[in-house]
Amino acid sequence: LVNGVVSHLVQAIRGKDGCFSSIERQSAGSYYERVKISEPNEFDIMLVMPVERIQLDESDDTGAFYYVSFKRSPKEKGLLKFVDEDGKLSAFKMLQALREIIKQEVKNIKDVEVTVARKKAGSPAITLQIKNPPSEISVDIILTLEVQHSWPLSTQGGLKIEQWLGTKVKRDMKFRSLYLVAKQNKREKVLRGNTWRLSFSHIEKDMINNHGNSKTCCESDGPKCCRKGCLKLLKYLLEQLKMKHPKELEKFCSYHVKTAFLHSCVTWPNDSDWHLGDLDHCFQQCLRFFVDCLQKSQLTHFFIPQYNLLSLEDKARHHFLSRKISHELNNGFPVFHK
Repeated sequence: LVNGVVSHLVQAIRGKDGCFSSIERQSAGSYYERVKISEPNEFDIMLVMPVERIQLDESDDTGAFYYVSFKRSPKEKGLLKFVDEDGKLSAFKMLQALREIIKQEVKNIKDVEVTVARKKAGSPAITLQIKNPPSEISVDIILTLEVQHSWPLSTQGGLKIEQWLGTKVKRDMKFRSLYLVAKQNKREKVLRGNTWRLSFSHIEKDMINNHGNSKTCCESDGPKCCRKGCLKLLKYLLEQLKMKHPKELEKFCSYHVKTAFLHSCVTWPNDSDWHLGDLDHCFQQCLRFFVDCLQKSQLTHFFIPQYNLLSLEDKARHHFLSRKISHELNNGFPVFHK
C-alpha cells in the first residue's frame, strides 16, 4: 500500500517541477532497519535530491545545523527560486513547494484514500495519512539533500566505531555522501526557515543491519546476537511510556534511545558481549546507560560529539523519564505486561 502511494507521488513530483526531477526515494527508520515492534503503521521515506557545488556554513554551535549556499549557479536552474535574499537555499521554501505538489497529487490517487496531515511546527516531514481500515498508516516524507562534500569539522571525533566495526568500515562510511534534511533550527534568533540539519540515517541503517564485530554475526549460518532485540525493546519501552505520559515525554523520540544504543555498541564492541541468550542482561545494561545519560542531561550525538541531544533546559523532563525507566527496571517491566 505504502509503496504504491509513494511511487505514484515520486513519479508526479519528478514530472511537475523541473527542480525536483532528480529526486529518488530512500527508506529510513525502524521498519527498514527491521527493528519495528508494533504493527507497521508508521513509515519514513526520504526523498533524496542530489545537489552539487555547495557551501556549508554552521548556523550555531551544535555542529548539526547548516546554511546551504551555491558556489556557482546550480545545474538545476529551478533551484534558484528557493534561494532567499541572503543567498541561502531555503528549506522552508522547498518544503512548501513539495508540500503543494503532494497536496494536489494525492487527489489523483484513485484506489486508496490519502490525505496530507496538517503541518507540525518545526517538523521536517510532510505526513501522509493512508486509510487502511480498521486503522490508519502514517508516512513521513522527508526532503533530503544529498551532497558530495567532505564531512564537516564538527563530525571529527564522532563515529567511534574502530573497536566495534573496524577502521576500514569507518573510513568507507566517511567517504559516503552527506545528507541534509530540511529542519528548522529552533536556536536561531530570527526563525527564517533556511537551515538544514545533518542526517546520518543511511549510515545508521547500515550499522544496524551490519552490526557484528565479526562479519558473520547473525548471518544465516553465523552466530546470532541480541543487538537488534535490545534496540527493539528500548524503542518499545519508550513508546509504551510515551503513551502513558504523553505530555511529560513529548520531547523524547526513538532517536534518543537509538543513539544510546549505538553508544552501547561502542562500549561493548564484541559479539561475545551480546550473546542471543543474554538479551535481558544486555537490554538492562543499555537501559542503565540511557538512565545515566538522562540523569546527567548529557547524550552525545553519535556523529557530532559537541552536540548534546538532551538540552539542559529540559532537566526536569530527563529526570522524570529516568525515574519512570528505573521503576520499570526495578519492578520487572510492568508496562510490558499491560
